[in-house]
Amino acid sequence: MTVDKVDKILEQWQNERPDLDSSPMGVIGRISRLSHYLERGVNDGLEPFGLTNWSFDVLATLRRAGAPYRLSPNALLQSLMITSGTMTNRIDHLERAGLVERAHNPDDRRSVLITLTAAGLALVERAVAAHVRNEQRLLAHMSAQDQAQLAGLLRQFLLGLES
Repeated sequence: MTVDKVDKILEQWQNERPDLDSSPMGVIGRISRLSHYLERGVNDGLEPFGLTNWSFDVLATLRRAGAPYRLSPNALLQSLMITSGTMTNRIDHLERAGLVERAHNPDDRRSVLITLTAAGLALVERAVAAHVRNEQRLLAHMSAQDQAQLAGLLRQFLLGLES
């Protein structure tokens, strides 16, 4: 069996605190390390487009909403799981870049909708194709069967935490 850095940490804890079952550290530690590598890998793949993980998330959320590619700030908040202050800053940044615009909601003049501009749509169309290729590259060392199994286990874990 191949040993990773987390195995070494677990071995140290077993030596120092054999009374503790440190096996949860194996799961959480590996997910944490993977998160770091994946975030860096995703950001590296988006950098040629002038995007970061968070800016891509906003643009991609609007894009996958379907034409006319607009959502309320609240719908964006729910999809991205961030605070309203963070969302306002992100929308401000993307609006200054000409990638989104705020428009009055035709159904409720008291609220606004965030809409992809033509430039935002063109950018996210190019970026999402490259993003998917990059994610395929990041997972290339795993078989399709292993990826499906891992996705199922992670779904189960996430559902347990979100319930």
